[in-house]
Amino acid sequence: MSTATSQPVTYGLDASIARFSVARYQRMIETEILTADDKVELLEKYVVLKMPRNPAHDGTLQQTMELLFPLRPRGWSLRILMAIALADSQPEPDIAFVRGVASDYLKRHPGPTDIGSLIEIADASLIRDQRDKTRIYARAAIPFYWIVNLVDRRVEVYSQPSGPTAQPAYGSFQIYQPGDSVPIVLDGVQAGTVGVADLIP
Repeated sequence: MSTATSQPVTYGLDASIARFSVARYQRMIETEILTADDKVELLEKYVVLKMPRNPAHDGTLQQTMELLFPLRPRGWSLRILMAIALADSQPEPDIAFVRGVASDYLKRHPGPTDIGSLIEIADASLIRDQRDKTRIYARAAIPFYWIVNLVDRRVEVYSQPSGPTAQPAYGSFQIYQPGDSVPIVLDGVQAGTVGVADLIP
């Protein structure tokens, strides 16, 4: 299933908007040009306002984290609402399975080869998560990308990323409904499953 578009869908429509490299964006954070009060992330070199979070989003995020935490295999950590560093983006996914332990990321953010799976909880952010984030994560070759879709009450799982092609997309797309169980796969090994009914409030 291709989700590629020629231009970003939810940002970047104004040609006058400045674009920034990941390194320059990180320097803006380090020099406090951008602070924790600035609710932004870097997507395809655009500094983009993050979507607002409501109780349904945050409650589902906490619930998902609590379900996944005991299932993480040895050698993997869960990161919540923390930055990852890609070639042209520095997003802050809701949940990331990353290799190693917290001390591995004291001086850098996890990059594509550190990441096994990313999860976004989507209600207000659904279009961006389905279109823009899918393209961004496929370009970075993130092996698995889940959207916990609160609007349609389902979990969408994207796999088989194209990598940095002209039209980056995931080659496989599966929908899991309440009553289904979603497999957690890291490095090609299933670490466990989680029920959709347990994820969707």
